[in-house]
Amino acid sequence: MNVFLTSIQSVLAIVLMIAVGYYGQQKGWFDEKFSGSLSKLIMKISLPASIFMAMMKFFNPTKLATLSTGVIYTIISILVGYLVAWAFVRVVKVPRGRRGLMMTAINGANTVFIGMPLNVALFGQISVPYLLTYYIVNTVIIWTLGVWVIAGDDPTIDRDGGNKASFDWHHLIPTPLWGFIISLPFIYIPGWENGLMKLTFATTALTDIGALVTPLSLIYIGIMLKRFGILNMRFDSNVICTLLGRFVVSPIIMALIIFAGLHVGVHMGNVFQQTLIIQAATPSLAVLPILANTYHGDVKFATNIVVSTSVLFIVVVPIIMVLQNL
Repeated sequence: MNVFLTSIQSVLAIVLMIAVGYYGQQKGWFDEKFSGSLSKLIMKISLPASIFMAMMKFFNPTKLATLSTGVIYTIISILVGYLVAWAFVRVVKVPRGRRGLMMTAINGANTVFIGMPLNVALFGQISVPYLLTYYIVNTVIIWTLGVWVIAGDDPTIDRDGGNKASFDWHHLIPTPLWGFIISLPFIYIPGWENGLMKLTFATTALTDIGALVTPLSLIYIGIMLKRFGILNMRFDSNVICTLLGRFVVSPIIMALIIFAGLHVGVHMGNVFQQTLIIQAATPSLAVLPILANTYHGDVKFATNIVVSTSVLFIVVVPIIMVLQNL
């Protein structure tokens, strides 16, 4: 019961911050450029600072080596999820223009704007490096396999036609990842970390800038929910199946992989395990409607998935937290 109440309170704190963005957008406080600027501030400045300082505070070379297990588990989990989703969309005959979107929505997480604030609320800053393992794999797979799957499902081309997915190396090494990359010399080179920590003006500034991630990300989500329209949510059979895939199948696959690892002697910390399972059940990637529009998919379906998962995770997360602690 304590776990349930704690997770409820953590989620409610997130809801209140989302409500600030929603209310502000409803009142017309934010113009069209504001959300784009807010996204850039989060992705290019606050998130790299947060990741960098989390690595400095909580990790050393020994602990860093343990992250590789999370990377492997996440790769296996997402790829298995794609195989399950691929089989499903063919068995139930999901129409073209939705297949690729459904497969990617089930397996692609909104790790930054909801995943990180949620994880910090549930487990604290110590969980940020663990979340980073999911973020890295999630990002790479979305912008390679995910885009390829959506492009291949373009209903405007014939099956032998060539609509090749555009590829941008910048997506594989996004700006937030540089917070992790730059931290490595400070962790591995003797003396660098102690030298940095003596520069209190730098560490204080980076810590405070990194602390902006949670409130700004959730305000951004509130703005987006208002623009998409919560009341426009529609639950047809394809949407319901996608929600079940994202909130039920995806975390179950991750939990089974972790359990199998423990069975063969691969041990992980409890926070690490719970982080991976929670991230496997976070809302679908926010750029899904953009990808749908780019490759002539069902934009309304994609938007519906983003809105639905961004609202319903409020109910799902406390349930998963309770199940993890049985």
